[in-house]
Amino acid sequence: MTSLDKPTAEDTSANDAKAVTEAALFEAFGGVRGMVETVLPGLLFVSIYTINKDLHMSAIAALAVSLVMVVVRLAMKDTVKHAFSGVFGVGFGVVFAMMTGNAKDFYLPGMLYTLGLALAYIITAMAGVPLIGLMLGPVFRENLSWRTRNPGRKKAYTKASWAWGLILLGKSAILFPLYWWADTTQLGWVLVALKIPPFLLAVYLTWVFLAKAPPPIDVFAEMEAEERAEEERKAAREAETAENGGATTGRHRRS
Repeated sequence: MTSLDKPTAEDTSANDAKAVTEAALFEAFGGVRGMVETVLPGLLFVSIYTINKDLHMSAIAALAVSLVMVVVRLAMKDTVKHAFSGVFGVGFGVVFAMMTGNAKDFYLPGMLYTLGLALAYIITAMAGVPLIGLMLGPVFRENLSWRTRNPGRKKAYTKASWAWGLILLGKSAILFPLYWWADTTQLGWVLVALKIPPFLLAVYLTWVFLAKAPPPIDVFAEMEAEERAEEERKAAREAETAENGGATTGRHRRS
């Protein structure tokens, strides 16, 4: 290997930053298991409804599988935020569908949530407080330091929030007309098909923007360093006080 082939420190640092970004995004958005937990209830609902057109059986099956996934995570002592969000989403869908008697209303809460989330991404990006930065800041241990101390990351978070907002807005633009014009099975299968691809595109764009951005400022490490420095200063003051006190006692004895 020639010197030109050897990775430089800068290349290594860039690769480390990309790996950290990838791991953080994987954690924040639930990874493969989180995607499965997001897709499975809706897939089960539309599959059963396509076969027998039974709203009650479809709704109960979707809710049951959501609860099972939460129980499995609890049994494995794993994080349950993604599974719980799935339960609440399915639960609202079941309530809507049961109240109206229209199976399409099972999907309505999730569609409204997607539209609201798209608007939240866009509005916060326009306001200079991008939502994706608020979500990922704690994951990267930088909290809100990117807002005032790291303009490069703020720019990346703003781009990522725009990407999420526009992608989800495009998804809503497809689904809401289908809610009015298509039947339940058509809407359900399209919704299942649109669960993963837009999500993966948004995550990929977020990774691209953040991988090119400056590294995060670890405010937790800064606070820990400040606490250690304060403890050292306190210990030094106490040692100095004890030394001065001993010297004073010695002078009194000699006098």
